[in-house]
Amino acid sequence: MSIDKETARRAAYLARIEVKDEDLDALAGELSGILDFMEQLSEVDVEGVEPLTSVTPMNLPMRKDEVTDGYQQDKILANAPDAREGFFAVPKVVE
Repeated sequence: MSIDKETARRAAYLARIEVKDEDLDALAGELSGILDFMEQLSEVDVEGVEPLTSVTPMNLPMRKDEVTDGYQQDKILANAPDAREGFFAVPKVVE
């Protein structure tokens, strides 16, 4: 698939990046190359191939799914500029 200059300009606008007019041809070429590579990848037969979490086989450790408070209240509040009664204290902003 070939990307033209106007499509590259539109992609840059949507991505909120500033691209100078003289750089649009290069950007269009790079985007076309990316799309060509994606087309090549779509030709690969991946039927029956298991997804990987790593290139080496491993079992991820599992833990019980329990809701806790983290048991670190004192450590967390130690970073606060003002803490009272186990909570962050902030200035009143609503009258």
